[in-house]
Amino acid sequence: MDTKILIVDDEALLVKGLKYSLEQDGYEIDVAYDGLEAYEKFKKENYDLIILDLMLPGIDGLEVCQKIREKSQVPIIMLTAKGEDISKILGLEYGADDYMTKPFNILELKARIKAILRRVNNRETKIGEQIIQLDNFTINTLGRKVTVRGKDINLTAKEFDLLLLLASNPGKVFTREELLEIIWGYEYFGDLRTVDVHIRRLREKIEKNSSQAEYILTKWGVGYYFRNRT
Repeated sequence: MDTKILIVDDEALLVKGLKYSLEQDGYEIDVAYDGLEAYEKFKKENYDLIILDLMLPGIDGLEVCQKIREKSQVPIIMLTAKGEDISKILGLEYGADDYMTKPFNILELKARIKAILRRVNNRETKIGEQIIQLDNFTINTLGRKVTVRGKDINLTAKEFDLLLLLASNPGKVFTREELLEIIWGYEYFGDLRTVDVHIRRLREKIEKNSSQAEYILTKWGVGYYFRNRT
């Protein structure tokens, strides 16, 4: 079955070029030119990945991303014409898996698509322990579900991957560079705040008090680690 990708952007020439280039690599491409059209197509079709522009008519990309995340963990790459870091960080906080700033190199975009799809495929076919029990945590590695103190926690794909990595290696300190390489699968050219944003979001979801973390701790000047309290 062909990998199906939805491209969402109001720049017709960009969409045309992306569609043609990705189809040459064997992907099945669907397109939408505004946020409402994108969300309606998402509800009707099963996509393997979505390329989503930040600035869209109707409803913007962040709102579309948020709506999709309420129903699905399909990988999302956010496109933005803005150079400000806040746009990138907001995209990640709303659940995007990655971002690219326009203008971008199509070869780099293709590399990122392949990296994301490879991780998804490896995740789905991985055979191993299904349940990890740590203190108040229950992590279902195949179902990708997390329960903390008896409560189901809704995590994005990257948040789950980060938690699973840290919790599977309690006490091991990972630098932000290591986390970028392991979780994102390629260099982020020094944008280490990507990790900080995801760690902060994780703490807000799993800690009783995110400002006084009990589980995901910071090793100042080094990185992050998971403390097993049992």
